[in-house]
Amino acid sequence: MPQKKSAIKRRRQDEKLNARNRAMKSKMATAVKRAESAPAEERETALRAAISVIDKAVKVGVIKKATADRKKSRLTKAVLNA
Repeated sequence: MPQKKSAIKRRRQDEKLNARNRAMKSKMATAVKRAESAPAEERETALRAAISVIDKAVKVGVIKKATADRKKSRLTKAVLNA
């Protein structure tokens, strides 16, 4: 356990950020899975929703832009070719 006040605060902040990052990554993974397994008539809407979640993850700083671009490209390719 940290002893100094600044270290205690840093740990508290890290726990909050870690929880937010895990939640965002989980939300992103769920959206991607929904888009991949969506029925044909709902596929376009699910794809747009998944891309939106991925973009929000970049905005918050959970993943980097290049990673998001790669995920969006692979997802779009998988959904449209399925």
